[in-house]
Amino acid sequence: MNVVKQVFGTDFRQFTMVFALVALLLGFHIASGGNMLTPGNMQNLIAGNAYVLILAIGMVMVIVIGHIDLSVGSVAGFVGMCVALSARDLSFPWWAALLAGLVVGILIGCWHGFWLAKIGIPGFITTLAGMMIFRGGVIWISGSVSVPVPPELNVLGAGYLPEWGPAFTYLNNSTLLLGILAIVLYAWSQFSTYRRRVADGETGLNAAAVVIRVVLVGAVLAYVTFLFGSGRPGTSFPIPGVILVVLVIVYHVITQRTTFGRHIYAVGGNKQAAALSGVSVNRVYFLVMANMSFLAALAGILFVARATSAGPTDGNMWELDAIAAVFIGGAAVSGGIGTVAATMIGGLVMATLNSGLFLMGVGQDKTQVIKGLVLLAAVAFDVYNKQQGRPSITGRLFGDRAKSESTTDTVKIAPTTTGTNGG
Repeated sequence: MNVVKQVFGTDFRQFTMVFALVALLLGFHIASGGNMLTPGNMQNLIAGNAYVLILAIGMVMVIVIGHIDLSVGSVAGFVGMCVALSARDLSFPWWAALLAGLVVGILIGCWHGFWLAKIGIPGFITTLAGMMIFRGGVIWISGSVSVPVPPELNVLGAGYLPEWGPAFTYLNNSTLLLGILAIVLYAWSQFSTYRRRVADGETGLNAAAVVIRVVLVGAVLAYVTFLFGSGRPGTSFPIPGVILVVLVIVYHVITQRTTFGRHIYAVGGNKQAAALSGVSVNRVYFLVMANMSFLAALAGILFVARATSAGPTDGNMWELDAIAAVFIGGAAVSGGIGTVAATMIGGLVMATLNSGLFLMGVGQDKTQVIKGLVLLAAVAFDVYNKQQGRPSITGRLFGDRAKSESTTDTVKIAPTTTGTNGG
């Protein structure tokens, strides 16, 4: 039993959303007559939802610091239109239009960060104003018509990893290489962590648990590699998915392994204690908001690249999907709790619902109702467990910084310690 606990952790409830995601995939696969877990559908699921998942990466950081960004959909739509217009009307090459769009996104984030960090207007109000400004702005500058984007951008939104090498693998070799690399890196990280814990003198560790965990996760990664690499000729793991994976790794490291990441959780856990510990709260606010709009700009560019044109309604209501992904992933409304990895699980749950219900012929009206009920149930279940004194189920998933309710109580009692440890 001790080995099992070391493989899955001491509390199986932490993996509720992972189990829910697997159950949804299998359930929809059976209900749709085997159309869910197919290479083509999974490729479309990742490529078609990558922009929302990218928004969710930035949104979890905003919510952790105790704020919310309502403008991300409007910013994404505005930036996408700026890219299209700069290429069409200003004759920018595709790469210059892309860079210009990212710069516009960063400037918008700095604008939001200024009002929050320097003037002290809450993020909810600041970004509500931003939502109105940039939603109106995209309609204004577009003249309410769609504008085509450079065809070179299409590979970013709808491209696949290239094919090369021998044919006897019967898989896309780029996807196969990516999968092997993922398995090797995961195994290396797990054994490195085990060796470090042993060197630190930690007792009760079982090497068999590490081996079992590596085998289980490796089997999942191998299946995913096969699924994405065995599609029709010319398809493989989508380029938007590659961009998403890179961003998840980068932001996981930033939030879990850097000083800035510790400051984010410190500010979200107890702003006053963080300030007393030497954390620049205003700097954290400013950088998090600037980063959010940067990611919104990137999401908008990927979307218009996939759609081949920018439209005046692009980005409408995207912020709600991003916020839902964060809260299904276990983030706390009050701030201080939430991880990038858990947010990706929440986002994939929403994406699976969209795809599965579509395959079953469920209309958008009923789909929205079901997604709303799932969001409410997930958050209510998490809140219930915290009220019972149990660890937050999804909030602690894969996260070193995400805290249980008992830890949050300790933060309130001993704020100086919170500031030192990063909340």
